[in-house]
Amino acid sequence: MIDIPKEYRVALPPWIDDELADVPPVVPDREDRMRLVHRLADRNWREGNGGPFAALVAEQDTGRIISVGVNVVLASGVSSAHAEVVALGLAQTATGGWDLGGEGLPASELVVNWRPCVQCYGATMWSGVRGLVVAGEGPELEEITTFDEGPLGADWAEQFEARGITVTRDVLRDEALTVFRGYRDAVDAGGITVYNARGGTA
Repeated sequence: MIDIPKEYRVALPPWIDDELADVPPVVPDREDRMRLVHRLADRNWREGNGGPFAALVAEQDTGRIISVGVNVVLASGVSSAHAEVVALGLAQTATGGWDLGGEGLPASELVVNWRPCVQCYGATMWSGVRGLVVAGEGPELEEITTFDEGPLGADWAEQFEARGITVTRDVLRDEALTVFRGYRDAVDAGGITVYNARGGTA
């Protein structure tokens, strides 16, 4: 019999509990939800778990937090363990199913500190969320961090809207760029891995 792995594990880092200790279960203001995402993203790369990315899933109408996610590619050794994928997977675990827009569930939204990469774009589209909230979009993320976000079409937001997923843009955009610049400064100083599989590491 062939001996192959039969499972893999992706988990939030232990420090998440410290960061969430003062966060109430309901965060009604969308900007406050994004502030939490920025805070998690900034700590994440400093702790060495992965890149400067975080996300959360919340009920659209109430702001009740369902899950949070950070990028744990380096911590897990799993290339798909991006913040959005982690947050969506944990939200689906919390709600008991693969469809976050399923019958009887309140509409939920994904809040993330930049437009999703090509992988997370698909994960978001098929997750069942009814909204996507991003701090920003455009070339700045790739220019600052050197990450390859993949070939996403110019009509990316329209494709979400066509499937009933509202897109809210530019929520605390400057704060996202500040986190990315802090990360880039550390990369330039050495000792930080930029995990572009085909682009090498910095």
